[in-house]
Amino acid sequence: LTLAGPPQDSLGGNSRTLMIACCSCSDDNMEESLNSLKYANRARNIRNKPVINRDPEAGQLSMMADEIAQLKDQILRQQLGLLEGGA
Repeated sequence: LTLAGPPQDSLGGNSRTLMIACCSCSDDNMEESLNSLKYANRARNIRNKPVINRDPEAGQLSMMADEIAQLKDQILRQQLGLLEGGA
């Protein structure tokens, strides 16, 4: 049985991964048990740096929405000021 390299892309980020290594104390299975432990150790040592995917347009839209809200608030304050001053 040949195992592929550790699954680096599926480890890390905001998830937790569990690996169970099955080992045997029998001399017949010594090599396979040792290989399983080595594989599990390599997988345990994987460290990923998750990257947040940000859309530059979404940030700009958020800034524009904030500006619109500020301008609406400013217009409302001006209208209230005119109503209070005109009464």
